[in-house]
Amino acid sequence: MEKFERAQAVHQRLLGHFGKPQWDKRDALDELILTVLSQNTNDRNRDLAYEAMRKRYPSWDDVMVADEAELIDTVRVAGLANQKAPRIQEILRIIDKQEGSLTLSFLEMMPAKDVQDWLLSLKGVGLKTASIVMVFSLGMPAFPVDTHVYRVSGRVGLRDKEISVEKAHSALQDCYTPEQYGDAHLLLIYLGREICAAR
Repeated sequence: MEKFERAQAVHQRLLGHFGKPQWDKRDALDELILTVLSQNTNDRNRDLAYEAMRKRYPSWDDVMVADEAELIDTVRVAGLANQKAPRIQEILRIIDKQEGSLTLSFLEMMPAKDVQDWLLSLKGVGLKTASIVMVFSLGMPAFPVDTHVYRVSGRVGLRDKEISVEKAHSALQDCYTPEQYGDAHLLLIYLGREICAAR
C-alpha cells in the first residue's frame, strides 16, 4: 500500500475513534509565542507559563520591554526559561522594528513559502513552530511534526523510519491533502498520547 493510501486509511480510522479534532484559532503572534513556550515541555506547563505571562504583562509591548530576569521567572514553569524568555523578547523586538507594531497580520498577505522562510529566520523558531503557526493560525499548508507525530508516524508506516524529524515534515505533507494537515497532526498526537505511547 502506498504511503498516501495507508495514511488515508489510518486517518479515517483515527477520525472514527477520536472524532474530528476541534481547535481554537488563535492570533498568529499569540500562537507563535505559545509554541515557543511549548518547546521541550508538556501542554500543562506551557499553558501555565503562558497564562502567568499574560497575567503579569497584559500586552505584548509589556512583554517586550519587561525586565528579562523577571520574565524568566514568570515563565520558569515551561522549562528552559533562560532561553525562552530572551527569545520571546527578541522575536517581539524584530516584529516591532519591522512592522512598527506587534502583529503578524502582514504574513496573511504573503505566499506560504515566504511565510515559512520569514518565521524560520527568527531565532528559536524551527520547522515545527513555523508549521503550527501556519496551519492553525494562518490557514496555510504546513504539516507540523512534534515528538508524538514523529514517533507514531514511523510506527504505523507513514514515513521511512530512518528519516530525520526535519525531513518528516515534507514526507507527511505528501500523505495528506492540505485540508487534512491540521486534523491529521492532532489525531496522530491523540494516538501517541492515549494509545501508542513511548516505550
